[in-house]
Amino acid sequence: MNIYVGNVSYRMTEDELRSAFEAYGEVESARVITDRETGRSKGFAFVEMPDSEQALKAIEALNGSEIGGRQVTVNEARPRPEGGGGGFRGGNRGPRNF
Repeated sequence: MNIYVGNVSYRMTEDELRSAFEAYGEVESARVITDRETGRSKGFAFVEMPDSEQALKAIEALNGSEIGGRQVTVNEARPRPEGGGGGFRGGNRGPRNF
């Protein structure tokens, strides 16, 4: 199960994130999301747990708790929308020949 973790400390490491969730079961991956240009944390993360029952226990226990000095929001991650989203939405695309 993919788990969204919001409001994480900007100094939180992936190891610290992993440790918080390992108390509830096996953690497949723990990723703190960073800005491509600056490399700084964006303040949220994703944790992947293969056992849904363990993942639900982690969500229930950790949602609203304090991790790394901040009260975090923890819930099941929503799947990404089809088509990628974001990006260029039009505007001036150059000269037009009418």
